Amino acid sequence: MPPTLILETTAYTEGQLAHKDVPQVALAGRSNVGKSSLINTLAGRRKPIAKVSATPGKTRSINFYRVEPGGFFLVDLPGYGYARCSKSERAKWAKLTQTYLTKTPELRGVVILLDSRLEPQRIDIELVEYCRSQKLPILPVLTKADKCKQRERARVRKAWGLLLGNVPPLFFSSFTGEGVDELWEAIHDATANDEQEQAEDA
Repeated sequence: MPPTLILETTAYTEGQLAHKDVPQVALAGRSNVGKSSLINTLAGRRKPIAKVSATPGKTRSINFYRVEPGGFFLVDLPGYGYARCSKSERAKWAKLTQTYLTKTPELRGVVILLDSRLEPQRIDIELVEYCRSQKLPILPVLTKADKCKQRERARVRKAWGLLLGNVPPLFFSSFTGEGVDELWEAIHDATANDEQEQAEDA
């Protein structure tokens, strides 16, 4: 049985970013990278908990999903890159995301979603560099893996491997379920110390 995801909080403004006093792992990526599909696949439910839209950029808030068992949060950040909205609106999302990434002591890592069909894009590289500048652990995930041939996979993974160093990206497919168990394992590893402390305190 996969863990249960429960949408607990939705934040549209900095004032709504309340500290949870439990570990958190953020999900970040381009607006059309398949983030909502990934969340629904991780949840393992027939009824989607994250809305999948044909129009990129629909996530305009920071959504906190409580994970049970585990007692931590998966945090869905607004997508970037393709959202059809005003410059001021994009700036608002960027500021909200920056505030979350820099002022959340409970944040244990960032799952960065990358389109496996594309060579490394500057906007994704900038996010990787920003997370590194903030000393945030990175979990790179190459989405839409079912749409790539093995040769394409190898090329893209090698390109990202050169940029990421000792953090090899994980292939993930919401269509086939590839990478689900491995991603959950990586997320649990990111919060392992916190989960152990919670068990000892119980």
